[in-house]
Amino acid sequence: MTATVLVLNCGSSSIKYQLIDAGETTLLAKGIAERIGEPSSRVKHEIGDQVDERDADLADHAAALDDIVTAFQAAGERLTERGLVAVGHRIVHGGDRFTEPVTVDDDVERAIAELAPLAPLHNPPGLTALRLARQALPDVPHVAVFDTAFHHTLPPAASTYALDRELAARYHVRRYGFHGTSVSYVSREAARLLELDPEDANLIVLHLGNGASVTAVRGGRSVDTSMGLTPLEGLVMGTRAGDIDPGVLTYLHREAGFSVADLDELLNRRSGMLGLAGANDMREVHRRAREGDETARLAREVYCHRIRHYVGAYLAVLGHAHAIVFTAGVGENDTWVRSHSLAGMRRLGVEVDHVRNSFATSRSHVISPDEADVTVMVVPTNEELEIARQATALVCAG
Repeated sequence: MTATVLVLNCGSSSIKYQLIDAGETTLLAKGIAERIGEPSSRVKHEIGDQVDERDADLADHAAALDDIVTAFQAAGERLTERGLVAVGHRIVHGGDRFTEPVTVDDDVERAIAELAPLAPLHNPPGLTALRLARQALPDVPHVAVFDTAFHHTLPPAASTYALDRELAARYHVRRYGFHGTSVSYVSREAARLLELDPEDANLIVLHLGNGASVTAVRGGRSVDTSMGLTPLEGLVMGTRAGDIDPGVLTYLHREAGFSVADLDELLNRRSGMLGLAGANDMREVHRRAREGDETARLAREVYCHRIRHYVGAYLAVLGHAHAIVFTAGVGENDTWVRSHSLAGMRRLGVEVDHVRNSFATSRSHVISPDEADVTVMVVPTNEELEIARQATALVCAG
């Protein structure tokens, strides 16, 4: 069955897109408009066998989306002639209102805008692209797919913070979790590779990119996850601190005069691997470590120690895991991180085979020994395909 979906993933200065036949799971086109609003804007469009990569004048997201639509026309076929059944939008935070994909109307737009304080870096750009796309493609259903939705199954013991409950309820303070679109795809794919029904699989999914999280999945449902009210909590990330004693913030406010804006800047943009090692690209951190930079070596150890800490905790939460799954940019490509993150866990049934781990492939593969109690595997994520599938399922059901 042909079901063509345009998937838009909008950031503060970029729009990524893919045109996908969700029925045949075929990628028809993809591209990115980046550095939007800067003098050095650039676009790359790959439509069929045509590749257009160039500098562009993209003053804002409207200009970027117009460039994307025009690229299809330049390739010989208007986007509106591609048989679109939906436009799927990645929206990071759905709060406690959106727990599944939803067809977008004006009320949904307003609700996403109201959730902006929960994800000030993520929801506004997504909403901008959504509004512009609805104007450019008004005759096609637009579907919002929320990163938080997969985690709505968290039990209260996992989603509740030990705060004054009336205050928490008034301001919707709870654990929401993120990367849910990726985890949904990866956990289902991992179960298939293990020849298990997703409802029978216990998995620990490590989504390791510039943003990073770990999720315990029982029977296809999220039962614990490292990110919380915001994407700040949990693992060490490229520029985000992850877990930190809240008292550090009040201490810096009191003793160093840090304002709320200063603390926000520190935790979101000046911490993590960048704060520890001076670089947020793990490849650069590895290079510095190999050259003897002790701050880079320590940063790597802190990064892997935090992962190991969560894996151990989630083994306890699940009671038993069929597999630990690495995904996203670092998880799929960094052999050093994979082996060091799980080092010393053999007595828990977790082990990495170094020969299998060093094998370079873009396909899903197992990196643990055959006799290991817990399978360790790498599964490339495909958030765009997951969005396309969810959007198709919603519009076709209607």
